[in-house]
Order: sequence, then C-alpha cells, then structure tokens
Amino acid sequence: MIPCKLSAAKRNGAFSATRALQAGLAGVALLLSLSGCKQKQAPIAMPPLSVQVTPAIEKDVPVKGDWVASLDGDVNAQIQPQVSGYLVKQLYREGSYVHKGQVLFQIDPQTFQAVLNQAQAQLGQAQAHLALTNINVKRDTPLTQQHAVSQSALDTELADQRQSLAAVKAAEATVAQAQINLNFTHVRSLTDGIAGIAMTQVGNLVSPGTVLTSVSKVDPIKVYFPISEQEYMHFYGVGAKASSAHATLAKNLSLQLELAGGTIYPHLGKVFFVDRQVDSQTGTIRMVATFPNPGNLLRPGQFGRVHAVTAVNRSAILVPQRAVNEMQGTYRVAVVGLDNRVSLRTVKTGERVGSLWIIESGVHAGERVITEGNAKVVDGMPVNPTVATAPAEGNE
Repeated sequence: MIPCKLSAAKRNGAFSATRALQAGLAGVALLLSLSGCKQKQAPIAMPPLSVQVTPAIEKDVPVKGDWVASLDGDVNAQIQPQVSGYLVKQLYREGSYVHKGQVLFQIDPQTFQAVLNQAQAQLGQAQAHLALTNINVKRDTPLTQQHAVSQSALDTELADQRQSLAAVKAAEATVAQAQINLNFTHVRSLTDGIAGIAMTQVGNLVSPGTVLTSVSKVDPIKVYFPISEQEYMHFYGVGAKASSAHATLAKNLSLQLELAGGTIYPHLGKVFFVDRQVDSQTGTIRMVATFPNPGNLLRPGQFGRVHAVTAVNRSAILVPQRAVNEMQGTYRVAVVGLDNRVSLRTVKTGERVGSLWIIESGVHAGERVITEGNAKVVDGMPVNPTVATAPAEGNE
C-alpha cells in the first residue's frame, strides 16, 4: 500500500509543476501582447503631400465676343420678266459676274413688235387728222372775222382740233407702252453681281410671276449675327450712365470673320446697322456687318463666326483653369500660404482666356494656387509645394 501513496504524491507534484509552467507561459504571452499593443499605438509621422503650384498673375485682358454668323448679299435681286412669252435665248453664263443693264434672257419679240407697229400706225392716223384740223382752223379764223364763215362752224373746227390733239397724245402713249413691252422682251439685270443658276429653260412659256434667276451683289457682303440683349445695352449704352463712348462702341468694333474649317478671313468688317427689335424667343437682337469681298470669294448662304474685342478687363487676376474646382455650383481654389498650409477659398470666376480663368474675387496676385494635387488637399493641411514648370498662359 505504501508504493501507492508515493505514486499519488508524485502525481500531485507533477500536476503543480505543469500549472506553474502554464502560468509562466501565459505571463510571457501577456507581456508580448502588451508590447505589441504599445507598438501599434505609437504614431508614425507622414511626409507632407507634394503638390504643384503656380502664382496667380495680374494683367490687362481683352474681353472678346464670339457670335455665329450667316452671310448674305448686299443686294439680292430676283430676275423676273415683265411680259409673257416664250423664252428663246439665255444670254449669260451661270455663276458669272454680270453688270447692271446686261441682257440675261430673250423673250420672243414678234408679238410685241406687231403691237408696236399697229400703235405707230394709229399714231400716224391721229397726227394726220390733227394736221387737217390745224389747216381748217388756220384758214377759217380770218374768214370768221370777215363774216365769211359762221362762228359756229369755227367753234366746231376748234373742238375737232382739240380732240385730234388728244387722240395724238393717246396714240403716242400707246406707242410708248408698246415700245416698253418690246424692250421688256430683253430681260436685263438691274444690279451688278453674281448671276445664279437659271430657274427655267429656253422654250418655256414665262410670265411676270416666273423667277428666271437671281443676281447678288456680294462686294461688300453682309454678315448677320445675333447678340444678347446685355451685349446690345453695353454697345449702345442704356440709362443715366450711358456715355457718348457707348454710342459709337458698336460702330468702332473691328470684326474678324472665321470661316468653315477655322480659316480666318483676311479683311476686317464693320457694323452696318442693328435690327429694329429683340427676338422675344431668344432674347437676342440681330446685328448686320459689312465685309469687303474683293474677288467675290464670300458667297451668300455661307456660315462662320464673328469675333471682336468688346472691352479690356484692367488688372485682372488669372489662374490656370485646372486650379479651379467646382463643388455644388460654387468654385473653389486651393491656395498655399507662406507656412505651406492649404487655404481652400470660394472664388467668383469671370471669363476664360485660353487655358486661364479670370478670378474676380477670392485670390490676389502673386498667391500660389495648386494646379496638381488639389483634389487631395483639405483646409489647413501642410503640403510640400513645387512650382509648375509649364507656363501659366496658353492653350492646354
């Protein structure tokens, strides 16, 4: 029985040693755990965010207007006959330059020549009868004074003379009208200009309502472009602040014409007149300008754009467009102060000038604005600024 008791004591000692070992391992694990927590809680210093900045510049900026334009002839004449008849000749080359009075078409003149001949014959008869009455009156006037011819007979001859004179005048008017109609068989251009495509062919029966062709005078050429009501008020001056300078601003504008494909027309234009009313649907009023057109290069129906310097913005503050961020309808610019900390500012923007944007308020000349990295910064954040190498001006 004694060996059994010793065996139990040994077992109890082994159990106690095991528990002591477990407690020691648990303590070591706790120390390691506490040491790990301390390492995680220790802050790690991050370097400031690197950003690119450029200084806001101050300069005089011309304010330019830009409008869509359409071209039309200075004079656009529809060529229509004034008499009816068959078209027998076309006497011009389509698309060529024609002169005022040049014959473009010929209408068959035979009928009108016959009418003229008849009118001339009737005029001859009336003139012959008038000559006879003149002879009678001249012969019988002294005889009446001698009581050789009665006064009533002379009165009848005088009345016949007046009727014959009236008949001669009426016949002369008929001859003149017949001559005019005969002349109208030669359809002429009433202006210098470019003659268009013939709208009817030789052999067709034409009348005064038939359009034969059109002739456009294109030197100078008219250019139509709409401007806003606000621009119109600026050009011409409205209210008590209007000055004499406003009254002549529109007339003194030097207009530049940009054609299809971006081609700049080499000649400058001037405002000719302004339309009588503002379009209630678009809020615009139409301006009409004239451009010299030597060589008739420009043609009616073309489209283009009209550019003009309308004002000068003195001492404007400009920053690159990429420095401006839009957030919920407002514009913000990130400015880096002397302490290299960010200041987010709400700004009022103006016109765009190439790749730059006019800032009307919120930024001063010389202040550094962030152009790269501005989407990652917050107000008061320290940054590491570097000056952008790209020029601040020009098109992006």
